[in-house]
Parts: sequence; C-alpha cells; structure tokens
Amino acid sequence: MKVSVQWEGKRRFAARGESNHPVVMDAKPDVGGEDQGPRPMELLLMGLGGCTGIDIVMILEKMRLMVEEFRMEIEGVRREEYPQKFTEIHVKYILKGANLTPDKVERAIRLSEDKYCSASASLNARIRTSYELNGVVYEMGERVEVDDDPLQ
Repeated sequence: MKVSVQWEGKRRFAARGESNHPVVMDAKPDVGGEDQGPRPMELLLMGLGGCTGIDIVMILEKMRLMVEEFRMEIEGVRREEYPQKFTEIHVKYILKGANLTPDKVERAIRLSEDKYCSASASLNARIRTSYELNGVVYEMGERVEVDDDPLQ
C-alpha cells in the first residue's frame, strides 16, 4: 500500500492513496493551521471505525442478518507527553436490526477485533468496546477464542 502526501502551505496537507481519493488534513488555528480538514489523529480513529465497521457488516451479512442502521462513537485518550499517542480507545457500536441478537453482534465485533481489523491490530493502545443494539446497551463480555468463522 502506498500513499502520497503533499504540503499545501501553512499546516495543510493533501493525501491521496492508491484508491485515488483525496483527503485534506490541517492543524488547528492555535498552532498555525486554518482548520481546513481533520487532524491526522482524528483520521486514525476514523480509519479504525471504517475498518471494523466494514468487517462487522460483512460478518453479519454472512450470518444472513439484516443491519438497518449502524454507526460508531469512538473516543481516544492521548498521553500528555510527546509523542501524544493514543493510550486508550473506546469504540461504541450502535446497531439496529429486527433479527440482530446480542450474541451474534458480539460475535461479529469479536471477529473484527481479534482476527480481521488491521487498523486495530496496528494501534498500540488499549481498545475497549461496548455496543447498543436496538436501544439496549451492552458491555462486552470476557474475550474468547473464536473457532467457527463465517467468512471462511
């Protein structure tokens, strides 16, 4: 995988990957930016959401379950000293679907976390998860190894 990142002046950079979609990044005004795009660390969290979200939708589809609505709220905690990397990330999955069940949703989340999501595997941070299914909030139970994989 390869990307190109071009400086556009001040603190603004434009990136383009092999998919040829542009992404503009900028810093906040108090450090010389003009707030014309997301911050690079925001993009890390967005990438995590996209990666795990794609996995979960694919897994639930393989289980023949219908996802009607799906979004995530992702919050990252960064350390004070440089580099200000993420130390903890909380991902809350919010799903709606008539035939979705807590055990199937949790299984899809676990498969994404433990096996498929390259973004979460690449981050050196503690990642906590919870989910809301049809308005009911669930905390993730103890992690277990998954033997039967619906994507294989």
